[in-house]
Amino acid sequence: MLICMNKIILKAEDLDGYLTDTDREHLSRMDKMYREVMSSFTILSTSRLEREKQREEENLIRFFNEMGTLMHEICTNEAGLQVYSFLTPQESHAEASRLIAKLRDVRTENQEFIYYIQRAYEMLFKLAYGGIPETNKNYFIVKTPVSMPVQNYAVHKIPNIDDKIENTVMCVMLRGALLPSMIFSKEIQEYSSHGYVTPFALFKIWRDDTKHENDMEYILDLDRSYFNLEMLHDKDLIFADPMNATGGSLVTVVHYLLGEGIKPRSIRFFNVIAALKGALRAVRALERCQVFTLWMDPVLNEAAYIMPGLGDAGDRINGKDALDQPRNILQLIADYGANIARLYRAQLREIEDTVLNIKL
Repeated sequence: MLICMNKIILKAEDLDGYLTDTDREHLSRMDKMYREVMSSFTILSTSRLEREKQREEENLIRFFNEMGTLMHEICTNEAGLQVYSFLTPQESHAEASRLIAKLRDVRTENQEFIYYIQRAYEMLFKLAYGGIPETNKNYFIVKTPVSMPVQNYAVHKIPNIDDKIENTVMCVMLRGALLPSMIFSKEIQEYSSHGYVTPFALFKIWRDDTKHENDMEYILDLDRSYFNLEMLHDKDLIFADPMNATGGSLVTVVHYLLGEGIKPRSIRFFNVIAALKGALRAVRALERCQVFTLWMDPVLNEAAYIMPGLGDAGDRINGKDALDQPRNILQLIADYGANIARLYRAQLREIEDTVLNIKL
């Protein structure tokens, strides 16, 4: 890890150093399987013969089933990897599969994409916290709109998970992770008996896309980040980034915090889609780290993008920035519009307070 002009830089070779020989063997085997898959892609996209297309579709189904089985076996043996489609009952798999299919689809536009991202993080929250025994419950008394013949109230009960969620801090690796972090913070607020709103720590990190997957660099810009170091000590740190391709951004941020003497109580990384390699790197490089993902994808391409993936999740959530006028964090929030502002008003207050008041 290098420090240069108040920037922290992590190299891909440092990440790969955490992988075991078994990890490398699994990843090599997956790469080989995916090369066969791409042969079917080529035929499907170019052939005009229906019989040939049908044969390749059957091959494609077989390949993806084989890759899914291998990923299941790998994740079953790694306690730090929690994959929704591998851990939940069979009847839940169709919901996850259909949701991911909608997110992948090039025809899914911005507002619909955000809707499915919201659903994904509700499912991920349930994966992480829904299996807690309901021996202790919280009761909510809610005033309803019905006032005849008297004002009506309703009583509702949910599991008491305050001790699991009220020590959390949302750590945002900016842009694509901003709205997912707000969504996850809102879930915590709704399940807290005290209406706990997570503090936010905002990190400006990017990767050098002029490089390839095997020599990628991850750059944390401290001058454009907003966080209080003391607030992060002994906390349950939550990172909600829709895509985990390489694990590099997460490892860069956490290693920086550790180097500053911060000792998190736990680290949880919530992804809609994670590449196998990125998920393995994260749990190998970081102690007390768990990766929760709705869906596992098999490989990365040379540019370190997930395949088959879903494109740039940040652009599909936020829209693209003009090259000469990138939006800052407050401009991005303003562009979410009134509906998002009303729904996540407590989270937006926390974020705005963090940006406007924290001095590094």
